Amino acid sequence: MGEFDEMNRQVIAEFRANGGKVGGFFANADIVLLHSKGAKSGKEYLNPLMAMPVGDDMAIIASMGGAPRNPDWYYNVKANPDVTVEYGTETYRATAVEVTGEERDRIFTAVKTKFSNFAEYEAKTTRTIPVVLLKRAS
Repeated sequence: MGEFDEMNRQVIAEFRANGGKVGGFFANADIVLLHSKGAKSGKEYLNPLMAMPVGDDMAIIASMGGAPRNPDWYYNVKANPDVTVEYGTETYRATAVEVTGEERDRIFTAVKTKFSNFAEYEAKTTRTIPVVLLKRAS
């Protein structure tokens, strides 16, 4: 867990130092920093995530690299959907809403088309990988 935490710290620092741009694995991706509240602990969490613009919203994918279970941030936003998003140089409040059915499939297909690693993650797991929209608060 420590190595993953250190990688996240490095991505967050690079994101903030470069106006939301990150190199390496994330070089050609939109990245958001998701601030959420723990489902059980109520503790504040910060996760750097690949995202895809969908209209005025951002879609994030609970792939966890194709693991058999969803990532912790997914359970946090399900329990506490009021989140803060950093995207580029902007920070704003949003509501995290899971999309299902045809809308989920359309967004996930677009993500897989742009980033083939998500197709690999899907092939590694039997679960349906959740798609969450971060809907900007007005």
